[in-house]
Amino acid sequence: MPKNEFKCSNCSSVWQKSGTTNCWSADPASAPPKPAYCPTHKHSDLIKETFNLYKGDNEDAEMARVATRVEGLCYQPVPGSDAINARWTRIEDTIAFAKLMDYKLIGIATCIGLLDETNKLAAILTAQGFKPLSVCCKAGSIDKLELGVEEADKVRPLTFEPACNPVAQALLMNRAGTDMNIIVGLCVGHDMLFSKHSDAPVTTLVVNDRVTGHNPASVLYGQNFYYRRLQKQEMKVE
Repeated sequence: MPKNEFKCSNCSSVWQKSGTTNCWSADPASAPPKPAYCPTHKHSDLIKETFNLYKGDNEDAEMARVATRVEGLCYQPVPGSDAINARWTRIEDTIAFAKLMDYKLIGIATCIGLLDETNKLAAILTAQGFKPLSVCCKAGSIDKLELGVEEADKVRPLTFEPACNPVAQALLMNRAGTDMNIIVGLCVGHDMLFSKHSDAPVTTLVVNDRVTGHNPASVLYGQNFYYRRLQKQEMKVE
């Protein structure tokens, strides 16, 4: 295999066959062998080097340890069984992480189509002892044409449509000094710009998917039915 062709997704077949993979096994000695596409073959030095980042007193190390603690707290044992159940939602995971990191000021970068959801999230965060701030993607209300796009690129041509401004959302959060920022429904690309320009660490609570009710994973679960077309034909962007 070429040096930079990582294909951990192919281990799905290993998991389905044996219920484990080389990197996840209750008994490493009897784990399935590393497949040819495993990144540890030619990049074990990088993996070990980066793991050292989590052993100090820096922010990355603290976040890694807290994230690991939250993962463990998210599950609970089933009495009389060796099974475990997940007990926390993503919102609860986020709250637990923020509490353990001792964050106080939480920014919410929201899509204008999810203002009601953002308002409910802010109420939950307030009840949990945080101070939430929220900035809408359309803040400033500047017409999309000023981006240099054509009238035909609007959702409703020949009408006023404000452009999203994720960099402004990020810089407003920076100016406010947020400890952590949460994305609620920003579009693809806008979420990248927000994360790129945010000083505070960013987590995503809601991703924008207008067709699936903001549940993009449903496309992956439904590939044998309606969404099989994504595997059978090229998607045209026009």
